[in-house]
Amino acid sequence: MGSMYKDEQGDWVTVCLKYLLFVFNFLFWMGGGVVMGVGIWTLVDKGEYLSLLASSTFAVSAYILILAGGLVMVTGFLGCCAVIREQRSCLSTYFSCLLLIFIIELVAGVLAYVYYQALSEELKQHLSKTMTENYAQPGKESITQSVDRLQQDFKCCGSNNSFDWMHSVYIMSPESEKRLVPDSCCKTITLQCGKRDHPSNIYKVEGGCITKLEQFLADHLLIIGAVGIGVACLQICGMVFTCCLHRRIKLDPY
Repeated sequence: MGSMYKDEQGDWVTVCLKYLLFVFNFLFWMGGGVVMGVGIWTLVDKGEYLSLLASSTFAVSAYILILAGGLVMVTGFLGCCAVIREQRSCLSTYFSCLLLIFIIELVAGVLAYVYYQALSEELKQHLSKTMTENYAQPGKESITQSVDRLQQDFKCCGSNNSFDWMHSVYIMSPESEKRLVPDSCCKTITLQCGKRDHPSNIYKVEGGCITKLEQFLADHLLIIGAVGIGVACLQICGMVFTCCLHRRIKLDPY
């Protein structure tokens, strides 16, 4: 009688663990979609600004998220198969996949944190130089388009203020046609509107485009970090449930 009760109790625990893993895998699969979505959103939404950054750390973090999200969705499906088949080898493979994804997300999180700490200094040193030396120069069309979109999207003018353009190669060249700022600084863009730099005509923002872009990138990095932490917590739960179920199957005499 005691042995039968113990077997029934063991079966009940195993069934509970299986259902918990099923629920986890569903949440995990959804989390993978969210992680991939955040990575794609980071690259697509304002992706042109990446050419204005000195390092590729921000883009690398986004690509790692997309990779991790794809692996998470595939692993979620494999996890369901492992639970259904109740094979130790499948569960071991599933656990290894969870651990690998956890390490990948940890690397992305570290990169995002390191870049977050260096973000302000990088923008101050690089953005001003990029805007003044490369804007509207031969072979720098992508940077020119990025700067124009940056100033229009964030309603700013110049890296720190509109006077930064006075020292730019473009404004001092004949090609500027006596413009004081690029036309993309204007509140309403018309041909050669940059010849007039009055506050009623162009954007005069305290801190310039550096402050706006820094806040934008910082917000994205915080979202990347929050999503990564959320999925990592799910993975830890999944690894615990997998170990418990693996142990139950191992102890099962059948």
